[in-house]
Amino acid sequence: MRLTVFWQRMAEHFGAGAETFARDHVMSELGGRTVHEALAAGWAAKDVWRVVCTVMGVPQEKR
Repeated sequence: MRLTVFWQRMAEHFGAGAETFARDHVMSELGGRTVHEALAAGWAAKDVWRVVCTVMGVPQEKR
């Protein structure tokens, strides 16, 4: 998954709060990192998106 697609999906699900969520929400499933930190640490965008979907209950049809 390209980062542009990742950020489009984040915006579709979280709206204007996508950036705030990505910057501030720490998830144990990302090794105690935020979305931004996980991406910077080398996590693949598709793997981060899967974690976000699981943690935040994104409906299957939007994954």
